This record gives sequence, C-alpha cells and structure tokens, in this order.
Amino acid sequence: MRQWLGAKPAAVQVAALPWRRDGEGRLEILLATSRDTGRWVLPKGWPQKGRSLSETAAREAWEEAGLVGDIGTDPLGSFFYRKVLDNGLRRRVRVQVFPLAVRSVDDDWPEKGQRRFGWFAPQEAASNVLEPELSELLRNARLLDRLR
Repeated sequence: MRQWLGAKPAAVQVAALPWRRDGEGRLEILLATSRDTGRWVLPKGWPQKGRSLSETAAREAWEEAGLVGDIGTDPLGSFFYRKVLDNGLRRRVRVQVFPLAVRSVDDDWPEKGQRRFGWFAPQEAASNVLEPELSELLRNARLLDRLR
C-alpha cells in the first residue's frame, strides 16, 4: 500500500495462524472472537520485548485460546487493518502472520472465558473474518499447502 507524505508508518502486530488436520487429513484453522466486538480474528498482539515476532505470536495464541504447538519462524504473509485506539483514534496496523501447528489446548489460560473459538475449513474461515487481506490469505490454497 502507498503511504502518503507525512503519514505515520503502520504499526506492527503479530498473529498466529493456528492450524491442524482433522481425522481425514483436511486442514482446519482456528479463529477466536475479539473481546470488544466479538468478530472472528486470529490470536494477535503487539511485539514483546525479549521475544522474537514468532515467539510473541505463539504466546498470544496461548494467552487468547490456550493453544500449544510449533510456531513457524517465517511469516506466511501479512494483512493491514485499522485499530481503534483507547483515545478513539484509528491507527493503521500491519499484522505479520506466523503458522502455528497446534498440538494441544491447555485446560487453563489467561483469557479463558473471555472469547469463543472455533475450527473452520479455510474457505469458511476466510468468509468469517472482516479484513479483506486476511480473507485473501486464508483463501490462498498454494500458501496453505505449505502447512504440513
């Protein structure tokens, strides 16, 4: 995307793209609801000091949905969205998305009970998110084929 002269650069967040295979080998993606609006999102957050971007993404997946797994160190892609800040202003944010091969879900985690989550086929996940670029990423079969 183009940046206008004098415009603030996009802030950066990281997200986990939690995935697993069902009993028949079909890919499933986990989406969680946001705490404020209840819309479907990937677990995401701000970079954390002392953690790599991928480690931060894995940590967010655990804090928001209790997910434990193997995080990829290279992002699958990224998407932009407008975050409403506490002061009511909107900030453009670029989210780097890291694949998380989910091995298990813990019984307890920090945001348990604050969100709902569900496993979706990629096309269904793409239809459930509001961010067009995230939806496009979730529809990218060539990209998702790399998840093994």
